[in-house]
Amino acid sequence: MTDRLEDPMWSLVLFDLPVLTRAQARAATQFRNLLLDLAYQRVQLSVYARFSPTANSLVTAIKKIKRSIPDGGEVRILSITDHQWASAFRFSAAPTRVPSDAPEQLTIF
Repeated sequence: MTDRLEDPMWSLVLFDLPVLTRAQARAATQFRNLLLDLAYQRVQLSVYARFSPTANSLVTAIKKIKRSIPDGGEVRILSITDHQWASAFRFSAAPTRVPSDAPEQLTIF
């Protein structure tokens, strides 16, 4: 089954970047900031995801990512359908967080 370019898609960016020197760490931070600027959300430390209403709209972002890979870095970009994303499993061993109290309503006159 092939995905159509008009279907909703998720783009996953998975990467390993060297961070042994200050310059490498700075380049890695700039790369992560680029992903955030391109509307990607951090899923895990080196995994970012972005929803797109169509696969076509990801082309520009992918070109920018390719041009911005730091020296020595390895990047994979995986596109999956919205249905595949929704059917994924997510497990966490982190303790359950208690939601904070709702803020008081702000009244503007």
